[in-house]
Amino acid sequence: MTLGQLYNELRSGDVISDTDGVRLVPEQHSEAVLEDVTSTLFGQSGFQFRESVVKENLDEILLLLVAHRSSETNGKSLMSDLAAVFDTRLSPGTLYPQLHELEDEGLLQAQELVRTKEYRIDDEEALAERVTAAAEQHLTLGLFFHAALEELS
Repeated sequence: MTLGQLYNELRSGDVISDTDGVRLVPEQHSEAVLEDVTSTLFGQSGFQFRESVVKENLDEILLLLVAHRSSETNGKSLMSDLAAVFDTRLSPGTLYPQLHELEDEGLLQAQELVRTKEYRIDDEEALAERVTAAAEQHLTLGLFFHAALEELS
């Protein structure tokens, strides 16, 4: 089973949108995807990520946030996205080195503006490979945890 098939099975064919059926702007898409996943998996339990988990996966999270934004893909707006989507507030000293590293790796391309840089995805294939590999690692570990706990019961 692929990650996509599993995700679709969990979602039972639901379409991602906000609760009023209003079309989402790209900046809201990440938030809607996460809300859809957490409500499918955990109902209304109020699931929240630990800040340490967000930091450990910051590269992949930043890549997806940049990919979902249509404008203002600068550090300040990405910090705002992290707060809105993951309820995590990171310092510029944590965020900007990661953005520069992703740029050095050829995954992001930065455009220098007057007071900031705007980022965009430079290699979509590399982004897909990296995020898929991370998702497979997390999913496999999560299913292992679940199966091991089931055997203890």
